[in-house]
Amino acid sequence: MTQHLELLSPAKLNLFLHITGRRADGYHNLQTLFQLLDYGDTLVFKANHSGQIRISGDTLDLAPEQNLITRAAKLLQRDDLGVDIEVSKRIPTGGGLGGGSSNAASTLLALNHLWHCGYSNSALQQLGNSLGADVPVFVAGHSAWAEGTGELLQRVELPQLWYLVVHPGCHISTAKIFSEERLTRDSLPITMAAFFQGASRNDCQDLVIANYPAVAEAIDWLTKFGEPRLTGTGACVFASFDSEGEALAVLQQLPVQWAGFVARGVKQSPVLSALP
Repeated sequence: MTQHLELLSPAKLNLFLHITGRRADGYHNLQTLFQLLDYGDTLVFKANHSGQIRISGDTLDLAPEQNLITRAAKLLQRDDLGVDIEVSKRIPTGGGLGGGSSNAASTLLALNHLWHCGYSNSALQQLGNSLGADVPVFVAGHSAWAEGTGELLQRVELPQLWYLVVHPGCHISTAKIFSEERLTRDSLPITMAAFFQGASRNDCQDLVIANYPAVAEAIDWLTKFGEPRLTGTGACVFASFDSEGEALAVLQQLPVQWAGFVARGVKQSPVLSALP
């Protein structure tokens, strides 16, 4: 019998991002604070016994070996287990909002349920880490302080704020930014208390501003309304507001050459809320 599950695969913001060192394996150690949003892509899963993983919709024309949804499904697939997955994208690619990682995490969580795999959430986080550094926080499903490569997570209760997220129309490769020699890689670790006192930044921001004029322009524009910051390696920038109305009022003034949306920060991923 076909089983059906529809999930909102959420975007995330990095409220700050400090790079504290480069590891021997080429990855970077970091500190960050992930804020999940009530905005994201929609994934519809229909499990079956076809033995095939079929993806339709907004799949970005990726080859199976590059598609994190396919790779996540194959980590759990056994015998004749199959699934049809329909993807409706809203999270921009190359924006620093974690769309691909979120989709992979949603796939792990959905198929663990539909295929009755029996993995614990912590085991799924470990599987997800093999797909990408941002996948574990989406599997864990709550806003979190992260260290290591992003896999060491500590749940955090954050003030409920609204965010205006602006996409200035360019695509930024995370791999390219992290390979730049000018990237700051020696930030000293901070405490959570220091973050809440304002002692933080995004170590990628100055480098991205220097290389992507559209990001610099978006940050300059947002400065009129708040304290903007780059999320991840960009290209999206954001500012926080106390109410939805305040954020929407600024969105209405957004220059026509950019895209943007307003979203609420959430304590728990809508994926976890939707799972039976």
